[in-house]
Amino acid sequence: MAELSRDKTRWIVTGLCALAGIRVFVFAAAFPFFNNVDEQAHVDLVVKYAHAQWPRGIENYSNESARYFTLYSSPEYFLKPDQFGGQYPSPNWTLSPNKRQQALDAEVPIWESRPNHESGEPPLYYTIAGAWMNLGRIFGLRELSLLYWTRFLNIIFAAALVWIGFATARSTFPDNQFLPIGIAALLAIWPQSAFYSIQADALSPICFAIAFLGLARFLKEDRPNVLIALWIGLATAATCLVKTANLPLLFVVAFAMIAKTLRWRKEIGQALLALGAFVLAAAIPIGIWFVHNLRHFGDLTATTAKIEMLQWTQKTFSDWWSHPIFSLDGLGEFWSGLIASFWRGEFVWHLQRMASSPADAFYAISSAVVIVAAILFLLRRSAELKDRQLTLWLALLSFLSIVAFLILLSIEFDFGNSPYPSREHPYFTSGRLLDAAAVPFFLIFVFVVDRFSNWMKREWLGWVLVGATALFLSISQIQINAPAFSSRYNFFHRP
Repeated sequence: MAELSRDKTRWIVTGLCALAGIRVFVFAAAFPFFNNVDEQAHVDLVVKYAHAQWPRGIENYSNESARYFTLYSSPEYFLKPDQFGGQYPSPNWTLSPNKRQQALDAEVPIWESRPNHESGEPPLYYTIAGAWMNLGRIFGLRELSLLYWTRFLNIIFAAALVWIGFATARSTFPDNQFLPIGIAALLAIWPQSAFYSIQADALSPICFAIAFLGLARFLKEDRPNVLIALWIGLATAATCLVKTANLPLLFVVAFAMIAKTLRWRKEIGQALLALGAFVLAAAIPIGIWFVHNLRHFGDLTATTAKIEMLQWTQKTFSDWWSHPIFSLDGLGEFWSGLIASFWRGEFVWHLQRMASSPADAFYAISSAVVIVAAILFLLRRSAELKDRQLTLWLALLSFLSIVAFLILLSIEFDFGNSPYPSREHPYFTSGRLLDAAAVPFFLIFVFVVDRFSNWMKREWLGWVLVGATALFLSISQIQINAPAFSSRYNFFHRP
């Protein structure tokens, strides 16, 4: 293919950023509140942070949140229409003032008596979303419009993710046009439903993408760069302060920084200074969070109280090995569920998973093939990849480290009467927990496609494969999410 000019490339990527933003707006507006991925809990935390009320333990839902739940909740996620005689009732916000007040009097106290199990989640997303909610209030937004305004923050996240993914691939492969545009295209139409909801998982990929971009540049430096090390440390800390499940990425980044430092033997003093800058930039914010958790929740990560509330119990080490994940069938069940939900999300509609069997099969198979192929390509130690192999290995390790963490969580606990995970299905298959590693994963994906097309000596093949994948994702996403557009509870039907 003919080389694209720098200006044309920039316009293409800008268009893809706009496409990502439009996609998120359309689907975030189509889905009503409050979805099955704990959106009530996340909204409650956003409301509390908007009022500068940091949780100090497992706290009950606030009065403001309970009011939102009562007036604007849709039954379409958790109940079937035949439970209402074939048609869902009108939204509570359409009731007469007297009946609306009766609903509030009946339901608000019930919500206020319930604990929010997400109270101990890290604060960064909720702080940002709370500030965004307050900005909406300044603009005069209230009630359902304010809730959607808060959800529409994800439009900015989605557009930014496309640009950061492009920048990461271009930094890693400056002489390759296909990889930067390819990763931008896939991120622009990535159908992860976390972007259509108020939840921290929409911010995770942004924070770690920024850290990974800095890491990719740091690994290419001929001399230690203290400013980039500070950048990596702060972005890695931000990643951990968005989601507790992102903590494995801290160890991946630290490993990379130490490995690179050891290579600068002739400039070890400056290298240690850069490493120290990284450690301080990462440790201070995370340390403050740990101290807060220890004081108010009783442990560093504020997870013990949540585990006790969910009534999970830790199994003995000897009981781990009876877990079904150590069988081929169990591993296949875990992988297929986890990867499918990483690609398309976890929403249900009328109690049925919003999914397509052919699409889920494509996600599971293609992702497994890409990971195996990437390992084989990297083990060949090609001279062409000499300066990029460490970055690609780290991209692979970033993704797999969270997969391994979810395996550990799956085998470590007896889930008792919990509906998810459960004793019958003891797997953490919430693909949104992999979202932080989205840019590394899609970098590996387009890298493998590029290697394959080069191996076939057909440069155009890579563009065709990425284009076909993007088209497949778009069609599948529209088909799966289409039922939400007819909801009387969504943005398009707000008062």
